Amino acid sequence: MGKIKVGVFGAARGQTMINVLANHPDAELVAVCDKYRPLLDNVQKLADDRGLKVNTYENFENFYNHDMDAVVLANYANEHAPFGVRLLKSGRHVMSEVLPCETMAQAVELIEAVEESGKIYAYAENYCYMSGPFEMRRRYENGEIGEVQYAEGEYIHDCSSIWPQITYGEKNHWRNRMWSTFYCTHSLGPILTVTGRRPVQVVGFETNTNTKRGDKAMSRVMSAGGIEMVTLDNGAIAKSVHGGLKREPGSINYEIYGTNGMMETHRWDGGTMAVYIEGEKLCRGELAHYKPEPFITSELAQKTSGHGGSDFYTTHFFIEKILGNPEGQKYSIDVYGAVDMGICGILAYRSILSGNAPIRVPDLRDKKQRDEYRNDCACTNPAVAKDKLLPVSPHFDIESIPDSEYEQCRSSWLDGKNAE
Repeated sequence: MGKIKVGVFGAARGQTMINVLANHPDAELVAVCDKYRPLLDNVQKLADDRGLKVNTYENFENFYNHDMDAVVLANYANEHAPFGVRLLKSGRHVMSEVLPCETMAQAVELIEAVEESGKIYAYAENYCYMSGPFEMRRRYENGEIGEVQYAEGEYIHDCSSIWPQITYGEKNHWRNRMWSTFYCTHSLGPILTVTGRRPVQVVGFETNTNTKRGDKAMSRVMSAGGIEMVTLDNGAIAKSVHGGLKREPGSINYEIYGTNGMMETHRWDGGTMAVYIEGEKLCRGELAHYKPEPFITSELAQKTSGHGGSDFYTTHFFIEKILGNPEGQKYSIDVYGAVDMGICGILAYRSILSGNAPIRVPDLRDKKQRDEYRNDCACTNPAVAKDKLLPVSPHFDIESIPDSEYEQCRSSWLDGKNAE
């Protein structure tokens, strides 16, 4: 097989994937699509500098018709599944950025599109490949801390100051209608990937809203934290917390407690981790602190920046899986793993709206469990939910935010300014 011809849909978040593909020995970047021309101009400059032939498109239909073996979806986070389903049915392999789906119905449709097409689907949950979680996976698979009993994942990222740059002041931008537990896979995904366990129940919580700058749309939407308490299929408990809580720098932190020890990443120094392994005598063992190094394709990985190098692995393992290579087969996150991560956030929000009631997490690998959710389009997006529209937050009414605040946000974006 020759080089895999890959297109990228979304040149903002897709920039790191574009850089990886432009340098990958087994891939050929052939097309990029984005509605914002200046981003495409940046792609064209990169292509010219590297001597590459890359077509750029502002229109998705033209991009869709380009000759491509595979497509990276780096478009809006709530629109990955519909585009992914269409591309899979057209015979293209798909790598999806975070998140895999917006509704339970999309989860079912996406899984069945993968199964029916026979094409590769990869989920680009890059936090699973950061140095700490990736090293945790290696050591957990070696049995060093035993079987998981409890785990924590934390992704705290206050985006209020950069809200103009990431929403462009668009009133209906997905971030402005995102519920508190939607963006859960940065915190929960590494726990599931490290341990290989599946979620079976979730209880959701939403913190109170920070009213420090409650007169601004960008602050109100992102000012609550989302929490998922997840029961895993072996009885272990995992806590996932994420959102725009106040902390600088933001927190990317993971802890795994097993029957023979524990592992955790450093809360303030993301490159360092600690591992405790109990010895032959109870409560006595070895504690080690160190900075893990990439243990797969390390030379190529270290040449690629972007989320601590983890962006390289999402794309690399996707290409490797298409080629049928063992590393891709093992480490690329498939559609079932992606959906397991994503639907915990969907169902956790239903738990919140139901007074924090426990909600069963279905195993959508089982075809018998899919019918219950096949037409379940409940979400906070009016265009998708229709008569099953959910409130964006139990704490405030997003419709009460005046258009003038979105206009102010857009003005800041056009002027290249952050919110203050």
